[in-house]
Amino acid sequence: MDTLTKIQRRHTMQSVHSTDTRPEVLLRKALWKRGIRYRKNYADLPGKPDIALTRYRIAVFVDGDFWHARGHQDCPGEQVASNKEYWRKKLKNNVERDKAVNDALTEAGWLVLRFWSSDVMKHLDDCIKQILQYIPDKK
Repeated sequence: MDTLTKIQRRHTMQSVHSTDTRPEVLLRKALWKRGIRYRKNYADLPGKPDIALTRYRIAVFVDGDFWHARGHQDCPGEQVASNKEYWRKKLKNNVERDKAVNDALTEAGWLVLRFWSSDVMKHLDDCIKQILQYIPDKK
């Protein structure tokens, strides 16, 4: 069972953001500093990429480790203690939706780059280098 009261759980879940997370903002600021201009949460594309480099047709997603089932090979939801079946299904659907979004964007001629939020926080320079290798004039 849940160790938090309903009010505490509500507050915790409200603090989980889908946009402007700390890793996203960190990555965006690093790109901006290097002169890379982008659109954030670009709704004209499938999946609303966190960062869309429209000039280069690059869609960048910063995936949360929990919400996108880090590792994809691991059984999603193993890290939760309660309501495991619900979370397994939810996280499995997130992974399937990620694949569908990747396919739709690739079919439309976009390059899709996905980074784990923990990787952005720990290895920002590596993430930037990976993006820059696909931008001809910024290598």
